[in-house]
Amino acid sequence: MSILVVAEHDNASIKGATLNAVAAAQAIGGDIAVLVAGSDCGAAANAAAAIAGVSKVLHADNAAYAHQLAENVAPLVAELAASYSHVLAPSTSNGKNIMPRVAAHLDVDQISDIIAVESADTFKRPIYAGNIIATVQSSDTVKVMTVRTTAFDGVAAEGGSASVEAVASVHDGGNSSFVGEEVAVSDRPELTSAPIVISGAIQHLAGMKDSKVIVAINKDEEAPIFQVADYGLVADLFQALPEFEATL
Repeated sequence: MSILVVAEHDNASIKGATLNAVAAAQAIGGDIAVLVAGSDCGAAANAAAAIAGVSKVLHADNAAYAHQLAENVAPLVAELAASYSHVLAPSTSNGKNIMPRVAAHLDVDQISDIIAVESADTFKRPIYAGNIIATVQSSDTVKVMTVRTTAFDGVAAEGGSASVEAVASVHDGGNSSFVGEEVAVSDRPELTSAPIVISGAIQHLAGMKDSKVIVAINKDEEAPIFQVADYGLVADLFQALPEFEATL
């Protein structure tokens, strides 16, 4: 088997999500190649070559891939996919944008947000906001998947010595262009790794699907949230939090 991982990068460096996707690829087994598609992205390609467990890096460097527009990257990935049994990408905004298009180009199903590998053709993924874990088996010749990054510990970013091969193929659909981007600034504090939630209703469970640590406070000791929380406290939220804050 051979696996292609579509790298998440900023043209200068590899993002951590790529390391998680490579870990998922290792769980499947086989030779692992990483695609770095961008513009002036040689540094990112070299960083990908150093990732532990990667045997080859495909370096597609062209202005058409500068901002990794899905309309341009997807046909490139679909073209390369002919040489691979599996194509993986992190479940990031980019991955979720590119991979459905890849699956459409290849006329195969996409398996979204995998959290575990059972075998080379069988995977687990959450459905219904994580309340049910589905086991999915694919008979497609090329299996196109996105990987929930929090479900796999990232491999080491260094220690590998993969070869870097240039990819000359250029795809520019001409039907989209990059206009700009900006970072939204919020004055609210963010709890990204350990959210404190109250009821455990389905919308709350959906909102914390990427959290590695869940802390719950609820006066009802039978509250559903305690079934998924890593830490739980049976108490009044409005009494417990001020007491907690006072001890900091």
